[in-house]
Amino acid sequence: MEVIFKVIRQKPDSSPVVQNYLLDVEPGNTILDSLNRIKWEQDGTLAFRKNCRNTICGSCAIRINGRSALACKENVGSEIAFKQQQFGSTSSSDEIPEITVAPLGNMPVIKDLVVDMNRFWDNLEAVSPYVSTAGRQVPEREFLQTPEERSRLDQTGNCIMCGACYSECNALEVNENFVGPHALAKASRMVADSRDNNTENRLEEYNEETKGVWACTRCHFCNSVCPMDVAPMDRITEIKQEILARKQKSDSRSIRHRKVLIDLVKKGGWIDERQFGLQVLGNNFKDIRGLLGISPLGLRMLTHRKFPLKFEPSEGTKEVRSLIEAVRLEEGKE
Repeated sequence: MEVIFKVIRQKPDSSPVVQNYLLDVEPGNTILDSLNRIKWEQDGTLAFRKNCRNTICGSCAIRINGRSALACKENVGSEIAFKQQQFGSTSSSDEIPEITVAPLGNMPVIKDLVVDMNRFWDNLEAVSPYVSTAGRQVPEREFLQTPEERSRLDQTGNCIMCGACYSECNALEVNENFVGPHALAKASRMVADSRDNNTENRLEEYNEETKGVWACTRCHFCNSVCPMDVAPMDRITEIKQEILARKQKSDSRSIRHRKVLIDLVKKGGWIDERQFGLQVLGNNFKDIRGLLGISPLGLRMLTHRKFPLKFEPSEGTKEVRSLIEAVRLEEGKE
């Protein structure tokens, strides 16, 4: 079958251009196979990364049809089907299918599909992604773990540092201080590791508002593109739960946001917006600056008759409360 590969090519300090390559391929050929053929048969100047060709090293991560993925994992047939499913099939059977290939996002382009990953690695280093044994005496034998303790590290241990989650992270697009989902997924492994003795200090570091877990927008993109099912957003949530268990509402706005939301939903079945703003942003009149910050919004709502003057609890409040308690009970068993 013939396929047109639309490759987004770029050099530093220049605008990207689209270059088309026509290939006769099999549906089972991978995108990396196709890129290799383009380079070997049509254009030797095309630049991209590769290594193992077996979904182990993560080197060949790029954007394929608008999402980040491993070029050695995705094949031509599935990509054509994906594009038709996502965007609809409006073309006739005679038209040649197209696959668009682009460099990863949130990283500067070096050339074509090759990006500069220095910041990616720097952010990983910022969370100290290795077991701390400071303060321990060197043992006569190795540190031992039970099968259960080791199993807690299995999912995060699958991460191959391909950069797909980092590429799709919309929090990174607006907050350069955020360390990224890859780093926090590794951080969650350190928190769960029974050999590490620096958990409290780690959680304080990961609690930093613009750098740590609270900067995550919970968009779920990192989970959806991870080729190894690490689910970075879920790992970030696990760190949040560890922090929340150790913190009070008064400690920070991020902590109040989560705790107040749950308390109000338990009390009324849904959120009393008046109390939410007062307690989270105003910290019950203790944060004057926070109160002043939401005053203009409150005045506009009053002017447009959008301000809720009273609150009616949900008819299903008891059911909502019981669900929350059931979830917390299950979490306590883990």
